[in-house]
Amino acid sequence: MTTVDLIYFNAGGGHRASALALQSVLREQGRPWEVRLVNLFEVLDPSGRFKRLTGKAPEDWYNQRLARGWTLGMAHELKILQGLIRLAHPTLVRKLRRHWQRTQPDLVVSLIPNFNRALYDSLAAARPGVPYVTVLTDLADLPPHFWIERDQPQHFICGTPRAVQQAHALGHREDRVYATSGMILRPEFYRPATLDRADEQRRLGLDPRRPTGLVLFGGHGSKAMLGIAERLSDTQLILVCGHNQALAERLRAQPSTARHVVVGFSSDIPAWMRLADFFIGKPGPGSVSEAVQMGLPVIVVNNAWTMPQERYNADWVREQRLGIVMGSFRGVDSAVAQLLDGLDAYRARVDRIQNRALFEIPDILARVLAESGEEAADGAVTRPADQRRPAQFA
Repeated sequence: MTTVDLIYFNAGGGHRASALALQSVLREQGRPWEVRLVNLFEVLDPSGRFKRLTGKAPEDWYNQRLARGWTLGMAHELKILQGLIRLAHPTLVRKLRRHWQRTQPDLVVSLIPNFNRALYDSLAAARPGVPYVTVLTDLADLPPHFWIERDQPQHFICGTPRAVQQAHALGHREDRVYATSGMILRPEFYRPATLDRADEQRRLGLDPRRPTGLVLFGGHGSKAMLGIAERLSDTQLILVCGHNQALAERLRAQPSTARHVVVGFSSDIPAWMRLADFFIGKPGPGSVSEAVQMGLPVIVVNNAWTMPQERYNADWVREQRLGIVMGSFRGVDSAVAQLLDGLDAYRARVDRIQNRALFEIPDILARVLAESGEEAADGAVTRPADQRRPAQFA
């Protein structure tokens, strides 16, 4: 059976969610593939040495910063991180090469940024001819050395024309750059509603005749939600705090004149989105794409605290006229009033976005596998006998 490895890590949560969604749809389609999830950090540090030394896994530091809103200066820190990755490149390649030699994948699909040079070089050394694919889980690249590496003969799957253009600008062939209609979303975002919207709103104490906003800042919430809830005291809100229990308790204690439903961690975000009329949050590629998929116009910010890889997402919202982009949430009450005044027009533009990327990517991967098989067969015929040796000895 063909083995397909999906590479992810838990920083931010979106990479793992994309990997799980892709694994799920590949299994549902009955592809003759063994689809394996590979956590990069577990490969690089299988004994958990970093966590023992520091008390936290590498991604925990990042996720806690998101929850506390400590995102100012991340552009500079990203450059430092990328410099450290370059310094560690020989070590990374050596560890990853051993992993590929041991696990023998037939296709490797990366859903993470920053490490694609080391992943590609190690795979090429351990398994020559095995195709390597990077699926961008951002709407665009943040060059250099973020998603797309120059002069690296691999495949790219891009969710926007902007990302496709960036791949071509870095010298990648057209037949190795594939366009999809958006970001990977979990299968739940495509399933029909099973509950009556108005009945469920009434059950939660919401008035179905009044507009309701969904406030969401990823799986760890954000302290920005406190200010949003205060400024929208007279607006019906659903506030999803994720794993941030302390934030949820503070929001429940905060007075409001309209009903505010405070939710902790939920694995059924589509259900909460179906109860809302608009979305408020950070311009993350996952949350914005999910909101648009569920028909919600969005209100997001783009400022010095916005993570550099998410700034184009705000530009995309503005270009497509899918909502309102603000400089800060201090004026969120005015933004909500503006959005509600033109809600029908915003909804119409949102409805024009038809994202089927989750179902497009499996066919692209099948095509990559088929073409790599043809190339391997041609190479076996044309290469001298002394070069035709098993990949594990390369």
